[in-house]
Amino acid sequence: MSDRRRGFASDNAACVHPEVLAAIAAVNDGHAFGYGHDPYSAGVEARVAAALGGVEAFFVFNGSGANVVSLRACCRQWEAVLCADSAHVNTDEGGAPEVVGGLKLLPVEAVDGKLTVEAVEPWLTRGGDEHSVQPRVLSVTQSTELGTLYSVVELAELAAFCRERGLLLHIDGARLSNAAAALGVSLAEAVGGADVVSFGGTKNGLLGGEAIVVLNDSLLEGMLYLRKQSLQLPSKMRFLSAQFDALLTGELWLRNAGHSNALAARLAGAVAGIEGVEITRPVQANAVFARLPRAATDGLLADFDFYVWDENTGEVRWMCSWDTTAEDVDAFAAAVSAAVYAAA
Repeated sequence: MSDRRRGFASDNAACVHPEVLAAIAAVNDGHAFGYGHDPYSAGVEARVAAALGGVEAFFVFNGSGANVVSLRACCRQWEAVLCADSAHVNTDEGGAPEVVGGLKLLPVEAVDGKLTVEAVEPWLTRGGDEHSVQPRVLSVTQSTELGTLYSVVELAELAAFCRERGLLLHIDGARLSNAAAALGVSLAEAVGGADVVSFGGTKNGLLGGEAIVVLNDSLLEGMLYLRKQSLQLPSKMRFLSAQFDALLTGELWLRNAGHSNALAARLAGAVAGIEGVEITRPVQANAVFARLPRAATDGLLADFDFYVWDENTGEVRWMCSWDTTAEDVDAFAAAVSAAVYAAA
């Protein structure tokens, strides 16, 4: 039996959206060619690509796989990936970019998870030096691991910088829907200037599935082989396709993401006035980062799931999902108040 305890650990902990389950059930009939060689999957791939302003989409199992395959398509053996020091590819993929992808990561110090031209520029001083790995792609996360957003203007500035300096731009969009919803723009506008995007679905109501969307057609060559070689080619592709079909139908991606963003804002507002609670990051998508007494954190963890983000500082992360309710938020905020009071 599943653990029905509700919490704020991750949007991965949420249920699958009923519309997604219905879409899977709808294609669970008869036979279809595997590996995406069926008309339905081809149609959904084209639909996803168009939604992000891309030329082609490739469905994969998970976000780590989407990132690894995307970055492999960008880099040759002597080339490297610039990313934020807090980026998921650097901190939470178990070395997969290095071990599976053979990629060299160059982590750049980033404030609140966001890269800037000024932070990246010093890493480009050894171009053409045979003794130095050559930066080839800039990977940014939208929204970031710290719950912050690149504005459309900030992303455009990074894209222009990449073009000027001969870099490719990759977007880790595990929570791209949350970013687009918060910015009030389309998915295509949220990735403007990118060459390749990892478009997330699992964190936004899908059972499991991500998409690689290629916007720069020069990266298409070899993508099919890289996906297979990286162990990311689903055989029963129609069941991943159905999930993305549902995600785009009736703008389910926007409904889900907008809801989780709104609940995070509600939570931040509810705890911001509690003495002893400090909101540590701008609350711009569906994550709330905070600091509170360790005794209060320990007490809350007995009843609610969430992560201690930084053991050294006591910073915690509270993540809202498409199925988080106002009642969840209000009950948790009341528990936070009681726990902090008890710890005083």
